[in-house]
Amino acid sequence: MGEKDARVRAQVTEVPIRDAATLILVRDPDSAPSILMGQRGKAAAFMADKFVFPGGAVDDADRETQVALTDICRARLGQHAKQSPDALACAALRELTEETGQTLAPDVPGLHFFFRAITPPGNPRRFDARFFLADAKRLTGDPDHFQPTEAELSHIQWVPLTKVRSLDLPFITRIVLAELDRHLPRTDAPDQVAFVQNDSIKRDVVWL
Repeated sequence: MGEKDARVRAQVTEVPIRDAATLILVRDPDSAPSILMGQRGKAAAFMADKFVFPGGAVDDADRETQVALTDICRARLGQHAKQSPDALACAALRELTEETGQTLAPDVPGLHFFFRAITPPGNPRRFDARFFLADAKRLTGDPDHFQPTEAELSHIQWVPLTKVRSLDLPFITRIVLAELDRHLPRTDAPDQVAFVQNDSIKRDVVWL
């Protein structure tokens, strides 16, 4: 196969990177922190069987809602981004409700940009995921009542931070949890946001 043919095949098989958002909800951060997580299905095309935070890809409708974000979060979210800060934050809130039945009102302050990572090459799906952090006391309803409208997650539960690493977790989730462990009991914006950049040549971490 010639060099030109190889380049054509690489372009055809390259997986597009979609913008996505996920939400890290922390309960009792000052005393006995626990994290809201659920398990993806065995047949899922991406991260099958893994325990994850609620989240998913940005939808067109997410661009229509404004979210109460601090100026520093907006500035960080706007770096190297195709989506607006509001669309990214709205996606995290929407996915929380769809996958768990829990709700955070978009006009209530307390949602903070915490981490960013791009799925490495070689995966069937790739996402440029923004991780948001919030205290569970900002939920609008009973934190123990789960009524999802989508069946993407099962075994939805509050997992103690001391036990969460015993679950079957994606590698990037373990990195995020390590950052969270250092940040708690704070649930505000971090001093810096880690951005794990993955491309076909190298894996870099930059700070936003």
